[in-house]
Amino acid sequence: MEKYIYKGKEEKVVLESALKELNIPESEILIKTKEEKGGLFSGKKVVIEIVKIEDISEFGKTILENILKGFNINGNIEKQIRDKQISYKVYSDNNGILIGKNGKTLESIQKYLKQSISAQTGMYVNIILDIENYKEKRIKTLQEFASKKAKIVEKTGKMITLEPMQAYERKVIHSFLQDNPNVETRSIGQDPRRRIVISKK
Repeated sequence: MEKYIYKGKEEKVVLESALKELNIPESEILIKTKEEKGGLFSGKKVVIEIVKIEDISEFGKTILENILKGFNINGNIEKQIRDKQISYKVYSDNNGILIGKNGKTLESIQKYLKQSISAQTGMYVNIILDIENYKEKRIKTLQEFASKKAKIVEKTGKMITLEPMQAYERKVIHSFLQDNPNVETRSIGQDPRRRIVISKK
């Protein structure tokens, strides 16, 4: 994965020059900016590091291919880039192993993927990994579950504490119930035992 480095006095000018030279829109790159101390007779310089999102996505795909080989699993990997977010979908002959119990293996793979890309680029990259649409199905299940629990809280007035969940699952429930005028949610505890409490407003 190639990093393009440009230097100059003004960030805006340096960036415009870089985009022109690379012949690429800003929407297709990630940028890291820092200042470099000048010499005795020169002022500070702006240093801009640029990485193409397409290059990052290919790097991530290679990591996933190696993971599949490590599991001795055959599969296809689809990638999509949208609003600087890279999404991967894996379709394999053994999705159960890749997903793991309650999606824990899937989350571990995504975490490793993010850390590997971050270490390579030195930048934050928004990465989403799904296996055979597991997360899409899981989101619908969580929303239905949250809806049922919210109705119980509305009816009885008693708060309900849910079982421990992964961060993205808690986020789904918080987001889903935030527009409900009758209940509110909060998280308690520490990972991996962090859980959601639903209570009446």
